[in-house]
Amino acid sequence: METRLLWFCNWSVLGVCATLKLPQIFAVLGARSARGISLPSLLLELAGFLVFLRYQCYYEYPLLTYLEYPILIAQGLILLLCVFHFKGDVKRAAPYIKWIIDLAMNFCTFISAASKFAQLQYLWKSRDSGAVSALTWNLASYTCAVLIRFVIMLALNIWVAATILHYRKTDVKSE
Repeated sequence: METRLLWFCNWSVLGVCATLKLPQIFAVLGARSARGISLPSLLLELAGFLVFLRYQCYYEYPLLTYLEYPILIAQGLILLLCVFHFKGDVKRAAPYIKWIIDLAMNFCTFISAASKFAQLQYLWKSRDSGAVSALTWNLASYTCAVLIRFVIMLALNIWVAATILHYRKTDVKSE
């Protein structure tokens, strides 16, 4: 029974992570706007993913224990390019990619938490969730709930998702 539960948790997290950022990417493309998305939040999140991936590779953990991170990084980079595109700043993307790689040292949890706080701060300041996908943040909450060691990230993801829904305009279709 425990083996089946572990198998389900592992593969469900991989499945969710394979699509985690897609609702956000599609929301930005559909709105043709990156309004509501915090660039510092996105950069910090990518840096956190890179740090965690590097840590897992360095200690030669089995691939299935961190396979979701390369998937999340690829989706995050696509989202980053979409954000730069719709903010009219595609040429500024290259230095940020170098910055992300340079920053990816040993601050995984701190950086990940900071990305959530940056998104919350942006939502509070603007009082508008714009094109931010509540589904993406809820999917992130699920992956943190299943991966028990990420309790802090679970709480922060739920907080961001709740704030998005709080500031959701009534004229925006639900996801």
